[in-house]
Parts: sequence; structure tokens; C-alpha cells
Amino acid sequence: MTDLSQERIELTDLLSEQWEAIATLVADLDEERWRTPSPLPGWSLFDVVAHIVGTESWLLGERPPAHDPIRPKTDVTTLSHVRNESGVLNEIWVDRLRPLSGKRLLELYREVTERRRTALASFDDAQWQAETVSPIGKVSYGRFMRIRLFDCWMHEVDIADGLRVSVDEGGPRAARAFGELTATIGRAVAKGARAPEGSCLTFELTGPLPQTLHVAVQGRANIVEELDAPAAVVVRMGSGLFARLRGGRTTADAHQGEFTISGDAELGNRLVRNLAFTI
Repeated sequence: MTDLSQERIELTDLLSEQWEAIATLVADLDEERWRTPSPLPGWSLFDVVAHIVGTESWLLGERPPAHDPIRPKTDVTTLSHVRNESGVLNEIWVDRLRPLSGKRLLELYREVTERRRTALASFDDAQWQAETVSPIGKVSYGRFMRIRLFDCWMHEVDIADGLRVSVDEGGPRAARAFGELTATIGRAVAKGARAPEGSCLTFELTGPLPQTLHVAVQGRANIVEELDAPAAVVVRMGSGLFARLRGGRTTADAHQGEFTISGDAELGNRLVRNLAFTI
């Protein structure tokens, strides 16, 4: 088995587990609970699941349902949280699915994710490597599926937060998804926090996904295995809070006392307030 085949099989299994985790989380919701606000602007828990249904349906080559002429038509391009073409497509799917009941949406979710499991299982290495359109531009299909795992994992957290319940935020699914949050942390350091040239920063993350991230600013801000000089700032927080800040689900000001900053306090505060990024 090639390394590519192994990655394809592993990621397909993780996506399958992730889809099932979300289905289990919403399985017993009544209609009122389905419409509970999520941490995402303008979206209920129903809308979060509808978004996943829409994206996975689109990956199967399907188009959004026709607009119900009885309902007022929403110009989704005017919504404040829609910033790009991917956002427009997401909102169209969500808007077209909103008239459904939660029970019917869950049926659609289970049906479409099962078809996606079947489709992914049929892929060979060439299809996995083929270039495709994604929210971050043209990438290999396998790279897009890593983004899908990240997106669905974040949405499991969104649903849990909306319901005010806890889910396991560790394990292989979370670890793979979390890589999307850490890989581009240099941008938050350089552009968000405006860390000066030559500076070094460290994140010490605790909780279900403990890890230490060192970032050095040398022309660009990059993750490094070790620092050549003492860190100007050390930020300590739980991996769950880090994920929510990186995902733009909350703000540092809403979590005072849940993180610490050692060293350059001004730089550290700029950093924790500019962690959010959007795919």
C-alpha cells in the first residue's frame, strides 16, 4: 500500500467517524432545540447541519434545491458574515434547506454522508491527487478532504457549544483537524499581532490536544521546532479555547482568566486578539 493510499483510507475513516459524531449529537433534538443559535453569525444549529448537507451534496455534483416561491427571497450577498463566493454558496444551501424540519434534515444528512462514504471508498490514488476547486483555491482532492475534516470537526464543536454540552475534543479526528489551526499561525503572529522582525513567540496549549508551538519571525513568521532565543511572549491556554479563537467563534475578552501571557504583554494581547482566521 502506498503512503497516498494509506492517507486516503485513514482520512476517509476519520471523515466517516466525524459525520457520525455530528449525527449522534443532534439525533434527539426537538424542533425548538434545532433552532438554537450557534456560535456562528446568523446560523442556528439547524443551519450548521444544513451547511454540511449542502457542501457534501455539492461534492456529489448536486445543486441547491429550488427556491420556494412562497418564501421571501434572501439576497445572501448582503449578509454581513458572507465574505466570498464560498460563503455565498454556503448561504444559498442553508437558506433553501431551512423550511425543512430538523427530523427531515437529519434524514438528508445521514443519506448524503452515506453516499459520500461510498464515493470516497471508490477513489483511487490518481483521483485523490487530482486538482479540484476548494475554499482555498485549486488543491488536490485529498487536501480538500483534510479541509472538510477540519470544517466538520469545528462544526461539531459549534453544535456542542450551542447546546452547552461537552464532547471529546481530543483523539485522531481532532488532532488532524487541529493541524489546520496551527499550520498557519504564523500569519496571526506577523499580520495580526504585528510581531517585529527577529522576535520569537511560544504557545503552550493544554487540555485534550496539548502541544507547544514556537514561532520565529525571520522575514516571515514560521513554526520552528526550537527557538534560538528566549520567547518574547509565552501564551498559555487550553487547546479548546485556542480552537475557538482561531475559528473566530469567540473573543479573548470573553475569556479573561482562561489564558495567561508572559513577557511582552502588549504584543501578547495583540496576538490573542488577532488569532481568528477564515478558510
